[in-house]
Amino acid sequence: MTIRISIDCMGGDHGPAVTVAAAISFVKRIDDAQLILVGQENIIHAELKKNRVEQHPRISVIHATEIVTMDDPLEIALRRKKDSSMRVAINQIKDGKADVCVSAGNTGALMAVSRYVLKTLPNVDRPAICSILPNQKNKPTYMLDLGANVDCEPRHLQQFATMASALFSSVEGHLRPTVGLLNVGEEDIKGNELVKKTALLLREEHARGVINFYGNVEGNDIFAGTTDIVVCDGFVGNVTLKAAEGLGRFVKTVMVSEFRRNVVSMLGGLIARAALRAVAGRLNPSNYNGGSLLGLRGLVIKSHGSADAYSFECALKRGYDTAKNGVLEQIEKAMAELVALSLNDMGNDVSLGETGTN
Repeated sequence: MTIRISIDCMGGDHGPAVTVAAAISFVKRIDDAQLILVGQENIIHAELKKNRVEQHPRISVIHATEIVTMDDPLEIALRRKKDSSMRVAINQIKDGKADVCVSAGNTGALMAVSRYVLKTLPNVDRPAICSILPNQKNKPTYMLDLGANVDCEPRHLQQFATMASALFSSVEGHLRPTVGLLNVGEEDIKGNELVKKTALLLREEHARGVINFYGNVEGNDIFAGTTDIVVCDGFVGNVTLKAAEGLGRFVKTVMVSEFRRNVVSMLGGLIARAALRAVAGRLNPSNYNGGSLLGLRGLVIKSHGSADAYSFECALKRGYDTAKNGVLEQIEKAMAELVALSLNDMGNDVSLGETGTN
């Protein structure tokens, strides 16, 4: 089956210079991918020519006259720029011409336009951003929400956990991924009311076999790989993500500075070069680029705005994998099962109440 990917080529800090180069590299590696490059036609064709791919049987170009900038307000992106490369790329999914859309554009605008064009899946109140982080087990930790929903209710986090479980199962091939609820401690008495009430819901879902709830986890558990999935509200998730990215850059800067301090340090760096290269590879954030916008009636992947060609290609691979593994259908199925079980439990409660009355 051919996987059709629409690409917002104008989005991000670098635009077509990165997105087109990444698309060319990706389509050469993946034989069953078909790419739709969306943006200002003359610029895209210039980049294709620059990369010596003026014509490719699995690459097409669709013209869009406008660009959503990284600092455009939501009102501008949603209401005024109706022919933006972002919106036209998302429309490809709505029109059945693409299976997934990838953009490095403004996160808020991407979520707003995606939600407006595609709508949410049945039984989903709010879409969420789910991305992956490395852990010491050399496996991915899926984490959500990473900024789409700053204020959440317990049922929203419950839905996030269900959607992320379906995503993890589909892409990673693990049928019962463990779910952790991010908290300030492992004990049930810890946390605010949102976390406590969410924990009760997730324990109920665990008892009914809907998800595999591990319990509360702390910040250090994310990178320890304690659970496959970590759930939190968008405020906490975004702060955690930005702190982790900042720490990564800080550690890299310190290491480079120290190894260049003097001749002895430089010699030590040369000796440890192979190990350092391996460490850099495991911790390279580019390898984990590509957050999934879960809960929409279509697959949308958000790339880092500052992504280089390698990093954006990783986001394309992420989009390809979600479409290839039927993530959308699995999430829709999981949410329907969640609601069905809830309604069944409500019916049983009513029956028991009536029996007790008689």
